[in-house]
Amino acid sequence: MQLRGKQKRFLRAQANHLQPLFAVGKNGLTPAWVAQLTGALEHRELIKVNLLQNTSVNVTEVKDYIEAHSEIQVVQTIGRVLVLFKPASKPQFQDLSIQVAKL
Repeated sequence: MQLRGKQKRFLRAQANHLQPLFAVGKNGLTPAWVAQLTGALEHRELIKVNLLQNTSVNVTEVKDYIEAHSEIQVVQTIGRVLVLFKPASKPQFQDLSIQVAKL
């Protein structure tokens, strides 16, 4: 599901009050880390990720890695914070994806 501009604006507004749940540190990017992101997004659909100061990767590298190795979409990047979205596969967790589909 490719997001349109209106859908991204809606998701950015929904993510405004969220705190980052995950962080990229000195261990960098690994497939296990992406698997943890995917698992968290199955229950929440929208999360924030923070890049710590001791990491060796930048925001663009993290964005490219996430989008290349998963179906997660990067909705927004602000400084060292990324907002990620992935529709949940189970109906009981699909609150945001139903609202996004209506836009």
